[in-house]
Amino acid sequence: MGNGALRHINRGVACAAAAITGLGLAACSGGGSEQVERQTTGEVAPNIVQPGAPGKPTLTLSAADLANLPKERYTEADVGFMQGMIHHHAQALRMTALVPRRTDSADIRLLARRIDASQVTEIEQMRRWLTTRGEPAPILHRAHGHAHGIGQGQMPGMLNDTQLRKLEGARRAAFDRLFLRYMIQHHHGALVMVQRLYADDGGVESEADAFARNVDADQMIEIERMQGMLDERTN
Repeated sequence: MGNGALRHINRGVACAAAAITGLGLAACSGGGSEQVERQTTGEVAPNIVQPGAPGKPTLTLSAADLANLPKERYTEADVGFMQGMIHHHAQALRMTALVPRRTDSADIRLLARRIDASQVTEIEQMRRWLTTRGEPAPILHRAHGHAHGIGQGQMPGMLNDTQLRKLEGARRAAFDRLFLRYMIQHHHGALVMVQRLYADDGGVESEADAFARNVDADQMIEIERMQGMLDERTN
């Protein structure tokens, strides 16, 4: 093997290592030492792509923009969102608890189990987020079908007492259709809560932001799934 080939192989190994560590990418692009020097000395600052909040466009931030970003701190809007969403999720669990004795539909039962599992997990995440920051956290009481404590109230999309009684009194096909309609309504309410969080300047803290985005994405996926199930039962 010639020296030129050996140098080529060594360069490839170095580039692979650089790609893994995220360093030295300019040296592998053929720009030579001059390009590496520009990047290491800060003459050319890379732009950062910042995903927008749900419903908002993605932004490209310069070094100056990054320097002017507010320090990452949770806000009162974050706290209210977490506390309110615990109560919101608790009602969804009350709805899923009705399923086993009111329907024989396998797909409704599977949907209810999925919703139950995801929302129990998210309630645990929200309570942990609150308690680690010294904020009051509502307590979930599965036996009673709701949560107790601060933040309790009628959040967007939540069923009122009349709707809950109607759902509790339905059976089989009538229950299936009503469950899907009401759960779609409930999920749309969660999307409104996410929108309000960002409108109130919440979601700046990375953990609160990531959680809100996850809720937004999951609820939208489940709405689409439930709407398809409902269409099959009404067409």
